[in-house]
Amino acid sequence: MFFMSKSIKPVNAAKPADEKLTINLGYVDLGKIDLLVQEGFYANRSDLIRTAIRSHLASHADVVKQVVARKTLVLGIQHFSADELRAVQASGEALQIRVLGLASIALDVSPELALAAIDSVVVLGALHASPAVKAALSNRIR
Repeated sequence: MFFMSKSIKPVNAAKPADEKLTINLGYVDLGKIDLLVQEGFYANRSDLIRTAIRSHLASHADVVKQVVARKTLVLGIQHFSADELRAVQASGEALQIRVLGLASIALDVSPELALAAIDSVVVLGALHASPAVKAALSNRIR
């Protein structure tokens, strides 16, 4: 078993779609947000919320870096193609996928190939894969 293969590299393909989140805010906070939008500080509510989250995450950047290193996470986007997974399978090894960001498994990867090539999946962020692959790996996703 091994953590990542040198032959598998992050792919910066087209920017993936953002994930939607739902939050509950009190009326006063919502009013303050609307006031700042109305006064032109932000384009819309989402712009303010994204900016606030990024600012807060930036204040914890050192902690994030330390945890990423300690937990041996790949930071960013990690894509796994069918060819790459077949190579891992042929080597007799299995991947331990550990990603902070987006892990994507190509749509042409069969559930059987995923099971043969992937030992475990830990994703802090989002995992994009076919429903069949997600179902096959369900007991390996933590």
